[in-house]
Amino acid sequence: MKGILYVVATPIGNLKDITLRAIEVLKAVDLVLAEDTRRSKALLNHLGVSCRVVSCYGEREEERVPMVLDHLSEGKSVALLSDAGTPTISDPGSLLISKVWEAGYKVVPIPGPSALLAALMAAGLEPKPFTFWGFPPRKRGEFISFLERERKRKERSIFYQSPNRLLNTLEALLEVWEDRFAVVARELTKMHEELLRDRISRLIQHFSETTPKGEVVLIVEGYQENQEDVEIESLREMYNQLLKAGLSSKDAAKALHALFAIPKRRVYELAQHQMEEKP
Repeated sequence: MKGILYVVATPIGNLKDITLRAIEVLKAVDLVLAEDTRRSKALLNHLGVSCRVVSCYGEREEERVPMVLDHLSEGKSVALLSDAGTPTISDPGSLLISKVWEAGYKVVPIPGPSALLAALMAAGLEPKPFTFWGFPPRKRGEFISFLERERKRKERSIFYQSPNRLLNTLEALLEVWEDRFAVVARELTKMHEELLRDRISRLIQHFSETTPKGEVVLIVEGYQENQEDVEIESLREMYNQLLKAGLSSKDAAKALHALFAIPKRRVYELAQHQMEEKP
């Protein structure tokens, strides 16, 4: 009798999101592989589950393969858990699962919570097509190069990001992808859950005034063929409103750059446009 590897999704915040099937499986397996044993043991204790738990974070994933195959060969079942949410989605597990397949054992998904899908559900945007990038490059130069390479990708882009890097990420997006529409979803399913929908420039303004907490899902609109024309027209409208309010051309341009983090190139285009329209 061959064992089974269960890939089990667990709550991303609210413990009530655990599925009945996940609880049933966790109570039945002989071994649990956990990205973080402390977090997984806390969840298992909450569920009243008592079984052996061993670590299986990224650096240890490969060395756990023989142990898992031994258990499966004896007809025992194994569950794979990530810190929270669905394993292998920006978390370890893909290598182990591949080795289990190659060895001829059965892999069974136990679906459930996912920060990626939760954010898409609540974003109010047509969810397809989209590209999920996971965590973007940490070094600014590498991230800028990535953004330049993918700037004209038409589908939505979805990233995971830590709260302390969110503002820098938004600023880089504004610099290269300009002022697209975006959604920031953080602390999903938790007490301080927050979802914000706005232009990148306004999101920068918001997070310049308040420091976010909790892991973040960032959804960014894809490139549109007429995107630059649309953005310029929108900025011109704001620019003209400032002129009507009594600001000089120079002060209006400075205000847009300072208040909304509008790229200097856009401000220059606005000023040039205004000059060209004068008789």
